[in-house]
Amino acid sequence: MDLRWREITSQRNSFAALYTACELHGYHLVSTSKPGGDVTLYSLNSIQAHGFLDEIENAPCVTVVGGPHGTACYEDLVEVADYVVVGEGEYTVPRLLDRIEHNLSPPPGVATRKGYTPVDHSVIPDAYPSFSEYKGYIEISRGCPYSCQYCQTPCIFGHRMRHRSLDAIRDLTKHFKQIRLVTPNALAYGSDGRHPRLEKVERLMACLKADGERELYFGTFPSEVRPEWINDESVDLIREFCDNRKIHIGVQSGSDAVLSRLRRGHSCADALSALDHIRAGGLVPVVDVILGFPDESEEEQEETIRFVREVCKSGFVHAHRFIPLPGTPLAGTQSTSVIPEADTVLGSLALAGKVTGSWNDPELRFFRRVPY
Repeated sequence: MDLRWREITSQRNSFAALYTACELHGYHLVSTSKPGGDVTLYSLNSIQAHGFLDEIENAPCVTVVGGPHGTACYEDLVEVADYVVVGEGEYTVPRLLDRIEHNLSPPPGVATRKGYTPVDHSVIPDAYPSFSEYKGYIEISRGCPYSCQYCQTPCIFGHRMRHRSLDAIRDLTKHFKQIRLVTPNALAYGSDGRHPRLEKVERLMACLKADGERELYFGTFPSEVRPEWINDESVDLIREFCDNRKIHIGVQSGSDAVLSRLRRGHSCADALSALDHIRAGGLVPVVDVILGFPDESEEEQEETIRFVREVCKSGFVHAHRFIPLPGTPLAGTQSTSVIPEADTVLGSLALAGKVTGSWNDPELRFFRRVPY
């Protein structure tokens, strides 16, 4: 079969992973700027999906759509695509291609206009390298035990964490001078995601730095850490083994009431404690915050802005505007307006080089990211 992968800049990492998965099963994907061949595959996030629907519906070939939007909105996408992959794709996509090639019914985990049979497996990370010919980030963990109301991660990958082995990670890092890892919470490596196993994190770091020739970036872009996992021991590990001098933490709000409604699983006190530990360790905090959650009051936004000011005394903030993503508990809700004070303060701090992000145009963060 002539198999094409539709080039979409924001989905390059998905291409790297699925290219490898298909390669292992004898299928070769060719990157293309438009649909063609026998089958064209798409990975869509929920922000840019609308821009491809007409193209998919009118494609001169069989179309397969996956990605976060495919998982969240498969019932809608089957109206324009021939097949929609729901959930993880490494095992499902090659099975589907085999069924298409032999004119058979789709496997579990694939939706069509005729219906959907739920997926019958979970992907074991070691079974599929993060990349082969086309480089991608090294994914070391999947899944998240938390239930943040705005997040698609547990909706796609589940609440149980799965980790790539040390040997598999070390083998992948041979292709890089700078090692950057993908995970929902970097410090959760080797754990259940709720209870730290820092001895396993230390073993990972020591393994990756053993030859002393490559730089290791941990707890920074494209992964982050949860604030309650930051303590003297975890900061010391990053300072000892890693080359990044910044630690990226996801806090999301400076209001305990908002954090509670979001089911974040941490408090503002946890965030402030994390800042103290990072600063005491001689490192710099970079903090994610989100404004405009549903029902967020002016007072709660003011609390977040006070927290932003505190962070910016010795660190940086990446500010987002809330987007109600499909498939999440907050899907279908509306973002509240960013109050003038917040806009003014964030703008001023941005001019001072302390704040980046897209608190006015939320879609920007899905097309451009500042690599701290």
